[in-house]
Amino acid sequence: MTKILLLEDDKVLSESLIELLEYENFAITHVKDGEEAINKTYEQKFDMFLFDVNVPFVNGFELLRNLRESGDETPAIFLTALDDIASLSLGFKSGADDYIKKPFDFDELLVRIKAILKRQYNTYDNEIKIDKFCFVIDKNELYYDNDFIPMTPYELRLTLLFFKNLNKTISKEYIFDELYYNKDVGSGALRVHINKLRKIGLPIVTIKGIGYRLASS
Repeated sequence: MTKILLLEDDKVLSESLIELLEYENFAITHVKDGEEAINKTYEQKFDMFLFDVNVPFVNGFELLRNLRESGDETPAIFLTALDDIASLSLGFKSGADDYIKKPFDFDELLVRIKAILKRQYNTYDNEIKIDKFCFVIDKNELYYDNDFIPMTPYELRLTLLFFKNLNKTISKEYIFDELYYNKDVGSGALRVHINKLRKIGLPIVTIKGIGYRLASS
C-alpha cells in the first residue's frame, strides 16, 4: 500500500484529504507541524509527501529542503495558499515535484499524485525495471528477459519492496514492518529469502549493520 505523509494544520481540509486518499487505498500518516513531520520521516519511509507550507515550527519549504539535503528523494507536492511566483519558485527550489495552489480540485490532486508515483517507479505500463528484470505490478510477477520467474508469496512481496526502493538502503526493521515478518518469520528466514533472490540474479547488496539495497548497474 502506498504510504503518504500529509503535513496540514487545517483540520477541515486534512480530514477531507484523509478521507479522499484512504478511499483511493493510500495509507495516510497525518501531522500538523514541521517538527512532527521530520520525526515521522525518521520512523518510517514514505512513497510521497504532501506538505502545506505555512505550518508551525518548521515551514514546508524549509522542511523539504532539509530532507533533500539529507538525501531523502521521496516525491513531494506542496499544497499551499501561496500563489505568487516567488513562492512557486521557492517551492521548486526546495525540491518539490509539484506545487498546487489552494483551493484545488481533489480529482486534480489525485491525477497529479498518481502521475508522480508512476514516474517514481519508472513504470508507464505498470512495470518496474532493473537491467533485464521486470516486475509487473498488476500481475504480481517477476520476469527476466521476458521469461517468467516462479516465486513464493514472501519472495514476491520482498522483491516488490526492493523494486519500489530501487537504489535505496532499506533496513531490516523496515522490511519486517512492511512485510509483517515479525509475526511468523525470523531474521534467519529473511536471509534465506534474500539469498534466493540473489541466486536468480537480483543484485541485492548487504549494507552492514543496516539492511539491504537493490542496486542497478
